Formats: sequence, C-alpha cells, structure tokens
Amino acid sequence: MEKVKLEMPDTPILFPYEPEEFWQRIREIIREEIKAGGKVASSVSFETPGMVYKPLYKMDEVCTMFKVTRPTIYDWVKHGKLKPFKIRSRVYFLWGDIQSLLQSSSETN
Repeated sequence: MEKVKLEMPDTPILFPYEPEEFWQRIREIIREEIKAGGKVASSVSFETPGMVYKPLYKMDEVCTMFKVTRPTIYDWVKHGKLKPFKIRSRVYFLWGDIQSLLQSSSETN
C-alpha cells in the first residue's frame, strides 16, 4: 500500500493539540475505521426529534412487515391497496398507507 503524504495547512487549528499530534490522531482514527470495515457507519441512526414513526418505508421493509414477496406488493399497488412514491430510482410507501392496509387486513380477519 502506497503512503500518501498530506501537506499540513499553515492555518492555525483551534484544538487542544499540537498540529502534528492532531493529524497523527486523525490518521489513527481513519486506520481504526478502515479495519472495522465501515461497521460503525452502517449502524448510525438518524433520528428527528419529535418524530414518533418513520414516514417512508422502502419496498424491502414493507415486504418484511407483511411477510410477503415483492410481486405481492406490486399486485397491491396494481389494485390500489398501496400507493408507491418514487424518489429517484427508489420506491417508497407512506406510513399512513401502510397503517390503513394493516387496519383493513385486521378487520377482515
């Protein structure tokens, strides 16, 4: 692996470390993250204060929630049971639509 020498900026750093000690610590943190294989980044959860539910669900999440396959979800969309929302190349479903489908299925059982 080729080592890359980064130029340290002449700008003062407002941290309680000397510049060389600061950059050394940053290098150590990067090495630890690379060894961890990015596991930390995938476990990060973004939460919005005041939100009590997740507003949008991906296709796989809806499949897991209802324990059905993708073709079943596509069939529900075709028959108007769920309304898909496409954002770029992804398909999402609103929590409210999922809740009403859950309630209608519990009423029929």
